[in-house]
Amino acid sequence: MTDALRFPAEWEPQSGVLIAWPHAATDWAERLAEVEETYIALVAAITRFQPVLICVADDDIETYAEMRLRSNRIDMERVRFVGAQYDDTWLRDSGPITLKRGDGGFQLLDFRFTGWGGKFEASRDDQLVGVLHEAGTFNNTEVRSIPFALEGGAIDTDGAGTLLTTWQCLHERHPDRDRASLGADMAQWLRQDRVLWLDHGYLEGDDTDAHVDTLARFASPDSIVYQDCDDPQDSHYAELQAMGAELAALRTIDGTPYRLFPLPWAQPVVDGGRRLAASYANFLIINGAVLMPAYGDAADDAARDVLAQAFPDREIVQVPCRPLIWQNGSLHCITMQLPEGLI
Repeated sequence: MTDALRFPAEWEPQSGVLIAWPHAATDWAERLAEVEETYIALVAAITRFQPVLICVADDDIETYAEMRLRSNRIDMERVRFVGAQYDDTWLRDSGPITLKRGDGGFQLLDFRFTGWGGKFEASRDDQLVGVLHEAGTFNNTEVRSIPFALEGGAIDTDGAGTLLTTWQCLHERHPDRDRASLGADMAQWLRQDRVLWLDHGYLEGDDTDAHVDTLARFASPDSIVYQDCDDPQDSHYAELQAMGAELAALRTIDGTPYRLFPLPWAQPVVDGGRRLAASYANFLIINGAVLMPAYGDAADDAARDVLAQAFPDREIVQVPCRPLIWQNGSLHCITMQLPEGLI
């Protein structure tokens, strides 16, 4: 690191988690009741360990969300609402990417959010960071607007200067850019010493063009958890096996191989003939715990056991996320951790 700004790892101390409450004007409308149950379970899990900050689109939605949470005996002392307009609830991609300053302050990176390359309307989501900042939501912050399309789910950091990402996603967003220039820009903006690229790995039903947070995640500066596939008959087998080989070939900043933790493969989840993206790699690290997506599959408990090995000092908490994958995302996708001191 060459300056006072640093991109903290997800496992570092947090002041809370940011989410947005689903409502009838979001893409969840058709299955809103099911999705609300997932959000209630998520808030219950987070508030066992730390606060949660919930974006609400208007006063009626706030009143309704508070009623649902209170009726489920959520610790409301750890719940805070903030008014903001949003197109949808995928805050991993529209929320702030936060750098810590050496003086204890923060820089919020406000990248362009384009609805995953123009696939969906995203004009309100693209303004969310500025809206939250102007509302006084965060402590001791400055906003840096960067005219470059980048989603939080596309990147993962070890907090010590190494960024992990996928070429497919960044190339789809910026087809005229080469890998060297993309890596150099991201390293500068995110205060990284190096960028590790994955060329393999994808999930059917994924709108993000292979976000890394559905595929492979740092568990520490020397370990990576990744989504494996051990079924040779599955359409994902060749790509995820190739990604596993790529990960095995990566080296830490000290030149040693990473410790790898392969996650089990859930049975296919199909909705109306469409394969859904059920990844266990889409977990969320919070203070003292790892919240993992559960899909009602026999592999849920096996995934919990792998995460317990990767995070031996944290409780592993399952959150039912099968309703989320109907819209092609999961638990990590709907959340954004907020570093300690930010709220």
